Amino acid sequence: MSNTILFDYWRSSASYRLRIALHLAGIQYQAISVDLVKGEHKSPEHLARNPQGFVPVLEIDGLRLTQSLAILDYLDQTRNLGLLPTEPGPRAQAQALAHAIAVDIHPVCNLQVAKHATGLSGGADGMPGDWMTHFIRPGLQAFETLLSAYDQTPFCTGDTPGLADICLMPQLYNARRWGADISDMPRLLGVEAACNAHPAFAAAHPDRWAPTET
Repeated sequence: MSNTILFDYWRSSASYRLRIALHLAGIQYQAISVDLVKGEHKSPEHLARNPQGFVPVLEIDGLRLTQSLAILDYLDQTRNLGLLPTEPGPRAQAQALAHAIAVDIHPVCNLQVAKHATGLSGGADGMPGDWMTHFIRPGLQAFETLLSAYDQTPFCTGDTPGLADICLMPQLYNARRWGADISDMPRLLGVEAACNAHPAFAAAHPDRWAPTET
């Protein structure tokens, strides 16, 4: 059994990011599901791992790490994944792409946030889907425009997967889940095709980790 343990949930965007990175790094790990729908992230057992009650939590190299972007940085530095350029300017630009997803779109489209908004609206028709698409589509449109500054393919910032790709793919999964139209974003769709063809992304896809009905 692997000494690396990932506490995650199959549909969690942040967990999806880490699965991609772990597969990119070739790290064998044990996945332990923390069912967000059943509220297992609020259990005393999980709160002892992460007082914020979030997933993922990664136990690796004798450490217990939280916050996906911080964990991705750790994996990048310790496993030489090359997720970001080394030059300060291109590095900042690549980080901005990743943060446009992970810092701006993802938090407001967290299911917990959307459910709270649904409650405040009195369960208005179309919620939480309308909430999700209201933020996802404009956010991805802006991302598409940001990508136009990169005359590179097939991935966001070059010929190998980077941090921006790792953050983008879970958000595209959410866009399709909630019906946000991305058909007019060719650069983004090209990156999606390249990622879908990459074994590490395929192995991390939520469909591979969905719970089996019993």
